[in-house]
Amino acid sequence: MPHALLLLALDTCGPSGSVALGRVAEGRLELLGQKELAGRSYAATLIAAVAELLDSARHDIGSLDGIVVVNGPGSFTGVRVGVSAAKGLAQGAEIPVVALSRLEALTHKAGVASAALDAHRGEIYLRLERSGEAPVELLAGLEELAAMPAAPARIAVCDDAAAALLARLWPQIELLRTPPPLASEALVPGAELLAAGRAVDLALLDGHYLRRSDAEIFGNDLAAQAARAEAQRA
Repeated sequence: MPHALLLLALDTCGPSGSVALGRVAEGRLELLGQKELAGRSYAATLIAAVAELLDSARHDIGSLDGIVVVNGPGSFTGVRVGVSAAKGLAQGAEIPVVALSRLEALTHKAGVASAALDAHRGEIYLRLERSGEAPVELLAGLEELAAMPAAPARIAVCDDAAAALLARLWPQIELLRTPPPLASEALVPGAELLAAGRAVDLALLDGHYLRRSDAEIFGNDLAAQAARAEAQRA
């Protein structure tokens, strides 16, 4: 009988978040507990929720075989909170950490290889299956989608905005509507990453953003404007 991995999963990327504790053996999950977190409260509630989960299951942080952090794409602030919490929990107890994208968690939940999430501003975060190659994840708007040579047969979606954009551009595809993924959906694929030796170096662990932050976008735009103005005065 293979050893069951006791894993903690953190997902603070979306409008709401969650933490989950479970044992995974041979692809089967025994969920020991899950707590949902209200949006915009992650920094204040995440660690307390983890402590409550472990306490109710009569485990401590040192009992964990690994931590699975869903590291984006999504809210910049939410992603940073989850990644920072995973690092903080793992460092003291020397627990291996694996990172999983929210798009991959959604494909696991829906049982398909492609998925899309609303990225706002008329764009979507998209995970596309590719024949004979690893899936690719990207930020796409109408122009990028229209330029793609082929659309997948089925795409998992969990929000109206992503579904509407895909239906407009690719009316022939099957949209598989599903509730947003929770942290528990990351436990089984996270266990597969851990078993494959895909633990990350905590010093290099970062968010999987797929887009620059507003500060970077508008900061660069302002810097470019200032440079142009300076050149015109010279």
